[in-house]
Amino acid sequence: MTDTDYLDRAEALLRAVELACDRINDESDADIDNQRVGGMITLTFANRSQIIINLQKPLQEVWLAARAGGFHYRHDGQAWMDTKGQGEFFANLSRYASEQAGLPLTFSS
Repeated sequence: MTDTDYLDRAEALLRAVELACDRINDESDADIDNQRVGGMITLTFANRSQIIINLQKPLQEVWLAARAGGFHYRHDGQAWMDTKGQGEFFANLSRYASEQAGLPLTFSS
């Protein structure tokens, strides 16, 4: 993948996360505060726990840090997949955010 392709896909991922937070806040009591600075988004939940998503441009990866741990994702041509075979980014983000919010939350591309 070229650097331009990576950046296009990674920016689309970050935009999707931001839009999902807006939708979740409108449709539920989750109250996720999301702040973006450059290639990093911090999601802060009502209990003050956080999930941090940031771009790793030299590696062409997206990193996610949650209470459950730290995870690296690489685009496989179809989706952002965990580099250790632990699943797809948005499915995992939905699971980790649901755990931290104490509510069922859904993130998607």
